[in-house]
Amino acid sequence: MAERRIVGLGGAGSTEEETRRLLAHVVGLADKPSPKVCVVPTAVGDDADSVLRLYGLLSEEARTCYLPFFPWPPDELRRFALDQDVIFVGGGNTANALAIWRVHGFDEILREAWEAGIVLTGWSAGMICWFEAGVTDSFGPQLEGMRDGLGFLAGSACPHYDGEELRRPVYTKLTAEGFPPGVAADDGVGVHFVGTELAEVVSVRDGASAYRVDADGEEPLPARVLG
Repeated sequence: MAERRIVGLGGAGSTEEETRRLLAHVVGLADKPSPKVCVVPTAVGDDADSVLRLYGLLSEEARTCYLPFFPWPPDELRRFALDQDVIFVGGGNTANALAIWRVHGFDEILREAWEAGIVLTGWSAGMICWFEAGVTDSFGPQLEGMRDGLGFLAGSACPHYDGEELRRPVYTKLTAEGFPPGVAADDGVGVHFVGTELAEVVSVRDGASAYRVDADGEEPLPARVLG
């Protein structure tokens, strides 16, 4: 069986250079000289500007494409997805993206891609979606707990832990009240899972890290700073 890898990103770096380093690290996990990287912008309604911005941040060696769902996905959706080396899910409305994927069977295709060794990654919504649950603003500007993720990884996730003022207090309150425990990541931080186990935390910002969060509070995790 191929090694299954998911890298959840808490958010972009604080500078373009940091973000480029973060993305280069994730794409490098494909271990190919010219990896195929597919951007999935469903969470922002296939917004073209967000796709082009991400293209500009990826290395020139990457062979980029994007997967649209509007007005409909490509006929050969499964073949298209399984032909990639890295699938990157952008930020936006997590709940909407999940609903659209399920209508078209893309949730099962993503599981197949994961089991085939394709690197699954993304920030914000693209971090939350892989877990059973997460902290999201999918239902309005307020943050809420959502228990409707893909469930490839157990527990919950919270991106932007240091980047948005309410993320930390909302997540810690939710877990204290019985929400599934999980992992939080600061902006510029990646949580790298091999199989279903957290293998490494990487960061492009000094002092930024990830945390185990449960009913008893949070525990910082050691992070390797990417040079």
